[in-house]
Amino acid sequence: MGLEQTGHFKVVWSNQWEPSTKTQHASQVYTARFGPESHSNRDIDTVPIDEIPDHDILVGGFPCQDYSVASSLKSSKGLEGKKGVLWWSIHRILSEKQNKPRFLLLENVDRLLKSPAQQRGRDFAIMLRSLINLDYAVEWRVINAADYGMPQRRRRVFLFAYHKSTSIFKQLLKSDKTFWLEQQGLMAQAFPVEDLTAHTSSFFLDESLLRLSQQFNKGAKNSPFLNSGVCIDGRVCTSKVSANYEGPKTCLSDILENVSGRSELFLSESEIAKWKYLKGAKKEQRTHKNGFTYHYSEGAMRFPDDLNQPSRTIITGEGGRAPSRFKHVVQTEMGLRRLSPLELERLNMFPDNHTKLDGISDTKRAFFMGNALVVGIVERLGLVLHQNIRKVERQFYQRLGEGAEIVQTP
Repeated sequence: MGLEQTGHFKVVWSNQWEPSTKTQHASQVYTARFGPESHSNRDIDTVPIDEIPDHDILVGGFPCQDYSVASSLKSSKGLEGKKGVLWWSIHRILSEKQNKPRFLLLENVDRLLKSPAQQRGRDFAIMLRSLINLDYAVEWRVINAADYGMPQRRRRVFLFAYHKSTSIFKQLLKSDKTFWLEQQGLMAQAFPVEDLTAHTSSFFLDESLLRLSQQFNKGAKNSPFLNSGVCIDGRVCTSKVSANYEGPKTCLSDILENVSGRSELFLSESEIAKWKYLKGAKKEQRTHKNGFTYHYSEGAMRFPDDLNQPSRTIITGEGGRAPSRFKHVVQTEMGLRRLSPLELERLNMFPDNHTKLDGISDTKRAFFMGNALVVGIVERLGLVLHQNIRKVERQFYQRLGEGAEIVQTP
């Protein structure tokens, strides 16, 4: 949705499939809003490549899982990805498509840069080397939407990848990598940063995915990947950057609606003590069901939430009446209450009632928003990509006419 709202991109194929549920609610919402044409509601691993049309941009979000590779006697390459991991489904499309997409826009939670705990950064290293082997260059940034005036503190890592046939790839190859991260790169153009003064490093990735899987950063306490970086021809340049933004800001109070008729959202007097306990600091002795006794402690969370700041990150368990440490609670003239599904949509910058559909509960709508992106981030990235296509990909742009064609995966 974020790219289409720029007016410069057209979705030619999309896929949404939720393996853990029989009723495909997310797919239902998608088709209700965008139509069923060229939409797939099947496990992406079962979709033949020839059913996926050629496209200019592949867009995808996927869970942060273990992306390790293993030896395989059946594979001519000697490697295979772990089954059920969506990254390897995206990799399959890129590997088997004769006409590879020229650009990729991918998203994940920011812990991708430092997972798994036993080999910090290994999974991201495997992704980067996989893309390099497919003739792409990559730049990435961890972006907190609230740092750029948006209504939610939500951190995600975004990746742009450029095929070697593009002028952007050639431009990156020749550029000073630090300058690219500071000003020249597409991420920096979309989301400006302060000048880099420190915390910059460079290293090469092993050419072998198997060696990366087994040896990358083994025994180290920290990931070598910082919150910004580029990788081209195997060389990584990574830096720690800070947002540079002085524009308007949206607070939690700005997205609230009048819910005077929604009694189910308000906390009863009998519930408030439980909410305060869950939100409060704790230092207590607890006993596990096996009889083991241990000391448990955690810090306090603000209760109710600060209306004069961007919201905390929405989680998938945001819906439902049950008291929770992590759900949002706001103070209004009518009392303490939870957020409505529409307010959660606004925190992700969706159109009002985007997920409202017959048969879809408020709890499910909240779940969707816990899994969603802040649309404003994607819109800004799409605009900058379009501007650069026009500027340095003139021949390509003329061929496209009015816009680029994209394929969406979950």
